[in-house]
Amino acid sequence: MAVPAPFAEVADRVRNWGRWGPDDEIGTLNLIDDDARKRAAATVRSGKSFALGLPLSEAEGIQAGFIKGRVNPIRSMILVNEPLSADPEWVCSSEDVLTLALQCATHWDGLAHVSYGGKIYNGFPASSVTEAGAGRCGIHLLRTVVSRGVLLDVPRALGLPVLEPGYPITPDDLTAATDLAGVEIEAGDIVLVRTGQMAHLAPPARDLIAYTWPSPGLTIETAEWFWAHDVAAVATDTLVFEVFPCQHDDLYLPVHLLHLVEMGMTQGQNWVLDALAADCAGDGQYTFLLDATPLPLTNGLGSPLNPVALK
Repeated sequence: MAVPAPFAEVADRVRNWGRWGPDDEIGTLNLIDDDARKRAAATVRSGKSFALGLPLSEAEGIQAGFIKGRVNPIRSMILVNEPLSADPEWVCSSEDVLTLALQCATHWDGLAHVSYGGKIYNGFPASSVTEAGAGRCGIHLLRTVVSRGVLLDVPRALGLPVLEPGYPITPDDLTAATDLAGVEIEAGDIVLVRTGQMAHLAPPARDLIAYTWPSPGLTIETAEWFWAHDVAAVATDTLVFEVFPCQHDDLYLPVHLLHLVEMGMTQGQNWVLDALAADCAGDGQYTFLLDATPLPLTNGLGSPLNPVALK
């Protein structure tokens, strides 16, 4: 397979295959150790908490049909005040079920989510993903994802409310946002990159097309920035995660491949960051304890989330 040079050169520099052994299946989340979690706990000062997940309902769903099979959440009732005993006035039960694509709202992408050249992270064969799910690198292996979170508010660092549609975020932009935050990224941190794109979901406008495309996002070059800083995971407030349309006509979703396949770095999309960003700007604290533990979906390729930031 011919791999375009701009991609291959970065891939060679950020590849983590074998870094944590030939059998490793969680990649950069290995960087979250006891010290990283203690550093996260030390950021809690005011006790303020922020839920970073989108609501899970069909009416509030963000999928507009661009991605095959990725359906919005559908919640259905299976019992409505159903008597559980011979006495209908005694205990009754109401229950519901949920159908959703695991990556339809706020979520983590698992490392087996994408492949190229017949490989997923750490050189495992793409054929390890079958109708039974992820035979390697399943989302259930991410047993706890709790570390120090760092918000990088790129538009605020550039003096903007929202990044322009299709804006390519560069390493310099990430550095500017780090300077604004007044922090140093440390090994095991989880970085949340705000673009302001969630403004397109705010009522009454709520424009799913504008939210989806064109979208600001991360570029190929930023992969080296995250690699150099030993970042454990990255999430953004966009649907695509990386800049879209993509940087190069002959490279479709290259940042997904660099992060998930080459680096083994879990990535998240559709995180709700605006309220957290406003609070960070208000008190100057851009670090927090972040609990972003996925559901233990055996052999899953991703997981819906309601991450919580605690300051």
